[in-house]
Amino acid sequence: MADSEGMRAWRVHRYGEPGDVLQLEEAPVPVPGPDEVRVRVEAVPLNLNDLERITGGNMMVRPEFPYSPGMEVMGVVDAAGTGAERWVGTRVVAITKSAFGGYAELAVCPTAATFEMPDDIPLPDAAALFFPFHLAWLGLLDRAGLAAGESVLIHAAAGGSGSAAIQLARHVGARVFATAGSAEKLELCRELGAEVAIDYTTDDFAEVVLAETGNAGVDVVFDNVGEAVMEKSMNCLAYNGRYLMMGFASNKLVADEKLVVPRRVALGNFKLCGVLLNYADEPLLQTLKQALGWNIAPRDLGERINREIIELVRSKAVRPVVGTTAPFEELPRAVEAMARRATTGRSIVLL
Repeated sequence: MADSEGMRAWRVHRYGEPGDVLQLEEAPVPVPGPDEVRVRVEAVPLNLNDLERITGGNMMVRPEFPYSPGMEVMGVVDAAGTGAERWVGTRVVAITKSAFGGYAELAVCPTAATFEMPDDIPLPDAAALFFPFHLAWLGLLDRAGLAAGESVLIHAAAGGSGSAAIQLARHVGARVFATAGSAEKLELCRELGAEVAIDYTTDDFAEVVLAETGNAGVDVVFDNVGEAVMEKSMNCLAYNGRYLMMGFASNKLVADEKLVVPRRVALGNFKLCGVLLNYADEPLLQTLKQALGWNIAPRDLGERINREIIELVRSKAVRPVVGTTAPFEELPRAVEAMARRATTGRSIVLL
């Protein structure tokens, strides 16, 4: 249990496989700075992006060893920096500072990426909502404007963001095509609302989509897989369709490479939409735009999305999909299962 002297944390001192390099040890208690909060962690939702901080894969910033991976936490704010005092005592979900530090009993998070999670949504569901539903909402509704009567192809549809995307798409009245890699996962996709569930290990998803749409294609592709499915997914898009670049799970190395051929996009007559789950307050939004050309989602959009997702959960219009839970002491095993793609929905580690 954390105290003023130290806390338990899973840390890495070198890159390698999760079971080899993650070490449970005593670590210093972090101190929140201005506009930051410290969360007493109750649950750690595992994310594929955490693997980069463990194995040394593609990442924008490499933290100094030793450190705790973990880009998302759920718990109660127990301390706050200047300007964030109102958060103390609030039950929250949050992105950790610099997207690491979450595999610990205490984690510091920027207020711009911290959102209230009401008590009437219990664990583990409360910990499973933030990333998948915010990401799916930003892609399908904010970027693609998916509407009733349209169709969408969702890749890795039995995963966290995929399962959220199926439900949000069905909620707005869209027809859902879903890909997954096992009979169990395909059954989950159908249960959540997919009209056509495709086993990508045995079937050509592009052939199925075109056959089911009279060769017209779908209005939206929700792609968090990347390179492995990109070309065939582009073939699946209808005229004036929207291709959502949600992630690069099949090969993160191409995230910073020249991958998209302009003529291919022109011949497809579709819209290419980048989607990133990250929130910021002014003036950071302007600073990032001026310095790097980035457009980061404003925090007030995140607040609105969070409120609407909570109401959808309360009305049982959508539900978080929790595949497995594990105690904090078994975190490396849970990370390894996620790395092997042996999980469905979200994996939640409970403290």
